[in-house]
This record gives sequence, structure tokens and C-alpha cells, in this order.
Amino acid sequence: MIAPARIAAYESVLAVAAGRADLPSALARARTKLADERDRALAGEIATGTLRWQAAFDHLIQQFAGRSPAKLDREILTILRISIFQLLHLDRVPAAAVVDDAVELARRAGKRSASGFVNALLRRVSRERAQLPLPQEPPIDLLTVTLSHPRWLAERWLARHGADAAIAWARFDNAAAPLTLRANLLKTTRDALMRDLALERVETTPARFAEDALIVTGGNPLLTPIAHSGAFVVQDEASQLVGAFAAAAAGERILDACASPGGKTTQMAAAMNGTWIIVAADVRGRRLDLLARTVAESGAPNVRVVQSNARAAAPFQRVFDAVLVDAPCSGLGTLRRDPDIRWRRAESDLAALAAAQIEMLTQLARVIRPGGRLIYSTCSSEPEENEAVVGAFLDAHPGYHRETPRGFAGRAELSALLDEAGALKTLPFRDGLEGFYAAMLVAG
Repeated sequence: MIAPARIAAYESVLAVAAGRADLPSALARARTKLADERDRALAGEIATGTLRWQAAFDHLIQQFAGRSPAKLDREILTILRISIFQLLHLDRVPAAAVVDDAVELARRAGKRSASGFVNALLRRVSRERAQLPLPQEPPIDLLTVTLSHPRWLAERWLARHGADAAIAWARFDNAAAPLTLRANLLKTTRDALMRDLALERVETTPARFAEDALIVTGGNPLLTPIAHSGAFVVQDEASQLVGAFAAAAAGERILDACASPGGKTTQMAAAMNGTWIIVAADVRGRRLDLLARTVAESGAPNVRVVQSNARAAAPFQRVFDAVLVDAPCSGLGTLRRDPDIRWRRAESDLAALAAAQIEMLTQLARVIRPGGRLIYSTCSSEPEENEAVVGAFLDAHPGYHRETPRGFAGRAELSALLDEAGALKTLPFRDGLEGFYAAMLVAG
């Protein structure tokens, strides 16, 4: 019988390859069939790792099979990819079990005639694993083949940052991402949460930059009674820095224009000391449901969840002290956590994304009071979505100017994360964080 985790991983990666779903959605669907938490974790590890190293695996298939992976049936290619990942990256999985399950998966997929090919190729990979034909030079081949990044993106990183930084960035993307929590200051403190989790045999350590962040180093906090108490939110450390960059203060009116899943909304609520009004908006119904659940669980009062399209005329008056626009973007700064983005995004996507981002800023600037601030953020690595969008907005709105929150400019460890214009810009090769960007634009 095929291991259930391998079936779930196969179904997830196949759905991504077919363009039917992104990885989180595909995994969520496949995991519903797995009752054992260990199987759920293994399925996620296989699917995520397969997509991280996909280009390297395709190169090995090309070398050992003597034919382009593009000429293989999608099902067979997916079986080979997930199996090569297990052979090369999961020492605890016996090679024979991986090969046997792959052959059986090929049969179950209706590709019985390919089972011999699958068996032979995987056995060769296993035999030659110590000396695989993966290039180390030149840097572009190391990045695109061995380190499995799209060529167009690797060329950009090489041009902007040089070979050493680009290679370090790619290696960062290929490492497993830690589970990061934010202590909800409406209910606890970071130190108290750390102690409470320790009692549940969950080990954590304070994060390097974000004040309320904990990195999980052992155990699973999501399986403890604390998980649904509202004491913490699962939130990437760089994302927490964006929430802090908004500089929410007591007594303010704030619009979080692209708020779901609600991490930054509840982070700002916790920073505002009990006196605030936050309007948390999103456009899609399912994301609104998730946002409402996050807000309710956090215990944040005075947060109003509304459905609103940030690209349309905002249905609000000019009353907000601050508007956070955590804009939909390419996600190219989060390839460690979302490896499927490498293969779903193209360079040609950037212009349309930037145009939509500028449109959002233009619309939302209309609801900011004089002296108020517009905080623009993305999880993109690319300047078209970051510096260029802010520059275009400022050119069209001369009444706005840049500022940097005092909490960042006045702290050495945080000021090191600022670019020359005072914007927050995290770089994986420098900071050990996902690539996020945030700029504060002040009216008047």
C-alpha cells in the first residue's frame, strides 16, 4: 500500500503543476484525507521540498533519461519529482520504499507502461546521489539549475546584488522556514507566552528584530490548548516588522485596506493601547471570513470588518489618520515559504501588478486626513513593485512626502533594515528574513 503522505504530496504537487491551485490550497485539500498529524507534516515537507528543488530535479531527469521533462506525462513527471526529493533530501525514508511507491503511483495514475522507466530512473538517482551532475559554475547555472530558481529572477538578483548575495539569497529560499509566532499583547506578553508554551513542551526563542516575535524551535504550538486562545498569531517576522512600521498609536483611526488574514490588523490593535478605531477591509468573501475569525479570536475591540475593493473608489470620507496598503503583489520575497511562486510568476507579471498597486494608492489617498500617513507594503523582492510604485505615486501627489517611524530610525538594529530613502527593506541574504518592503508617505 502506498504511504498516505506520499499520495497527498503527489496530489498537491500535481494540482500546482496543472495550474488548478497554489500550494497552500492544494495541501489543505489533500491533507483533509490524513488523520495522523505525522502524515500531514510529511506530506507538506515532500510537496514543499519538491517545488523548492524542482529545476534541479528536472535537470537530473534530463541527464539520466536523455529526454526533456516537458515531454513526459504530467503525472509521471510529478511522481519522479516527489520521489527524487525523498531520495535526496529525506534520509529517514528508505530508498526502496520510495521507489516501490513511485512505481505503484504510476500504475494508479493509469501509466502502467511507464512503471519500468520510473523504477530505472529512480534507482539510478539513488545509486549516483553522491556524484550528481549538478553545475556549480557559472553563477547563473548554479542559481537556476542546482539552486532551482527561475532564470529571469536569478539574472535580476545577479545584476542588483552580485553573485555572492544572489547565491546566499537562493540558499535562504531553499532552507526550511521556521514557524514564527507573534504574542498578542491584548492577552499576554512575549515572555509570558514563551513560558506558557514551554509548559506545553513547545520550545521557542525570541526573534532577532520583531519585539513580540517568537521562533518555534521544538514542538508544535498549533496542537496545544493555547492555539485557539488568541494568545498568539502565526505571523512571519518580516510581516511583523511591517505592522510595527505602520506606527499605530492610541486614539487613531486606521484603515487596513487589504487586511486578511488579519495579522497586521490585530498587531496594530494591540499597539494602540485600547483606544482606537480600525476598519479592516478585504474584497473577497472567504478572506473576509478568515479576517473576522482572526479579529474575534484576538479579542480586539473597535475593529470593524468590511468588504471593500482597494482599487475602486473608497467608500469612506477623509477621516483616517493612517491607511495601511499591504498590497497584493508577486510574492517574490517569500519563496522560502511559498516555493510554488517561483514557477507560477513570470517577469511579465510585474508591470500589471505595479499598475494595480499604484491604482490602490491613488484611491486610498482620498480617505487620509491632512497630516495623515499612507503605509505601502509588499512581500516582493522586485523594485517595480516597491521603489518604482512609491516614486510614481509621489510624482503624481506632490503634497505627500516620505517619513520614517521614530521607532525604526531611533533603534540601531531596525535602522539597519532601512534603505537610503528611509523605507523598510528586508533582504534575505543580509537579514535572514523574507524580502518585505514598506514605505510611509505623509500627506501635507
